[in-house]
Amino acid sequence: MGIKTVDELPDNETGVCVIRSHGASPEVLENAKNKGFEVVDLTCPDVKKVQQKAIQLAQEGFLLLILGKPEHPEVLAIKANAQLYSDKVFVIPDIETLKSIEKEIKENKRVGVVIQTTQKIEFLQETVNTLLPLTQELKVFNTICASTSMRQREARELALNSDLVIVVGSKKSANTTHLAEILSPITKTIHIETQDELKDYSDLIKKSENIGITAGASTPDNIIKSVIEEIEKY
Repeated sequence: MGIKTVDELPDNETGVCVIRSHGASPEVLENAKNKGFEVVDLTCPDVKKVQQKAIQLAQEGFLLLILGKPEHPEVLAIKANAQLYSDKVFVIPDIETLKSIEKEIKENKRVGVVIQTTQKIEFLQETVNTLLPLTQELKVFNTICASTSMRQREARELALNSDLVIVVGSKKSANTTHLAEILSPITKTIHIETQDELKDYSDLIKKSENIGITAGASTPDNIIKSVIEEIEKY
């Protein structure tokens, strides 16, 4: 249909520019408009909420911590929006990184926290526990999206009753990889992108009596269906 993915907008073209669900920086949106593109902003409402909370905390003078993967497009967009109002913005991918800026946290005393929509609730809880002794004022917004939380909760229940869980979806997808991480300590777990990868685990599949299948938020239905059909052949 003529749709293509670009990292940078060309100078010699115009048309419709769609912003994907992860969002984009204000600079990207402004650049698209200035080049004459019709901008259709399809940023997920949950992601928009994180951006708004991050901006709010930055405007109120809090040192802002964004919990998430530094190079993830959602996180990059949240950070870019917040940095319009403050230079005290840090992306925290793990507790070790958080501890490395303990000096800045103690100096600022007022700390605000938002979290990437597809992160794990355990990461948020551990972060809060680490920050409480270091801060005088701590403002935390749990911005994990409801569907992510529900998916993780249901996947745990599935894993408890399964000899094997197959997680289907992109290995670049944050919410999909987190599902695999959450389930691995509970039962045997494999993460695949397509049904073709199942042949690499044929022995494990044959030995399993109860197999659970779950998938990332962005995994197409036809891919999930193909995996189920392939499993049924066993």
